[in-house]
Amino acid sequence: MDVKVFGVVGAGQMGNGIAHVAAASGLQVIMNDIKQEFVDRGLKTIGDNLGRAVSKGKMTEDEKAQILGRIKGSTDLHDFKDADFVVEAVLEDFELKKTVFRTLDEVVPKEKVLASNTSSISITKLASLTNRPGRFIGMHFMNPVPVMKLVEVIKGLATEPQTTELTNQLAIKFGKVPIEAQDFPGFIANRILMPMINEAIFALFEGVGTVEAIDEVMKLGMNHPMGPLTLADLIGLDTCLAIMNVLYEGLGDSKYRACPLLKKYVEAGYLGRKSGRGFYDYRGK
Repeated sequence: MDVKVFGVVGAGQMGNGIAHVAAASGLQVIMNDIKQEFVDRGLKTIGDNLGRAVSKGKMTEDEKAQILGRIKGSTDLHDFKDADFVVEAVLEDFELKKTVFRTLDEVVPKEKVLASNTSSISITKLASLTNRPGRFIGMHFMNPVPVMKLVEVIKGLATEPQTTELTNQLAIKFGKVPIEAQDFPGFIANRILMPMINEAIFALFEGVGTVEAIDEVMKLGMNHPMGPLTLADLIGLDTCLAIMNVLYEGLGDSKYRACPLLKKYVEAGYLGRKSGRGFYDYRGK
């Protein structure tokens, strides 16, 4: 299958990053969200990121304009009727994803591929919402998408080999490295990463160290590029909680229970960078 038109549902942190790399690879891109203001915000983020590349001499203004010109904004899922491959990148909420995929399954041609950027929800379960489980796959990008090289490729129980091959080829076209993972809760990346972040939150909750101390220990002692609490703020604490809940429910092991402090922060609306406050306060920056 030749992919010429690439669709992204969700213009937020992950969605606009996926649209960015797809357009930069030469594909025509449709980036959809529920409100025009969200689409416009996503397009502005892409433009700002490309602008930084121009200022650093990594591309020209003309190249930036060409990439932006390949991205079409949308607020109607029916705009994907001519798409060859569509990735869902909405919130980590099964009911929301169910609504999206049931509509996409009706709109997108039956022979085309639907994918999810979910960071933890079963691909088999999501595929069962559609009439094309063989042409359904997990394509999990890392944040920030334009920078991070990894794409986890997750096959559902019925995913066909040609669907996996196409997804691997697309990831490579986007300048990424595809790594295949089996369809278990959290896959590989978040099965390992989220319990570490959750344990760092427990260390804060129990007074083992301050936010800064916990992050510095992991940066200086384990050579991590950023501390786990900084990373949690970047990912979004609501997303971290959603993934921990999937791990806990899916694996049934108490070691995956979400820290009470994580739950409290999410209830308070302290979601990290996107809300202006998480473990750090970003409102003055």
